[in-house]
Amino acid sequence: MEEKHIIAALAALAQTHRLRLFRLLVVQGPEGLTPASLADALGMPANTLSFHLKALLHADLISQERVGRNLIYRAQFEQMNALLGFLTQNCCQGEPCLSESLTACPC
Repeated sequence: MEEKHIIAALAALAQTHRLRLFRLLVVQGPEGLTPASLADALGMPANTLSFHLKALLHADLISQERVGRNLIYRAQFEQMNALLGFLTQNCCQGEPCLSESLTACPC
């Protein structure tokens, strides 16, 4: 993943509504959600939701697909995993950082 894509993804997620929206789509999995379902779940007006969806689409963190008359939004798991991989690539200077007793990287 190129650095410019990493920066765009992190910038898109650096906003409360977009972070919540992305996390909701990650939890939903490959099934995705319609804008109406997203708006209901987040208590967000449609125009605000549209603005945030556009930012996440532009950062390539989510995808949009038309199914019949509905739009379905899904998390782009490949992009998410690439972002996480970039962020943890040299964790603990390349040494294993998780032992059986640890649940998070001590770095």
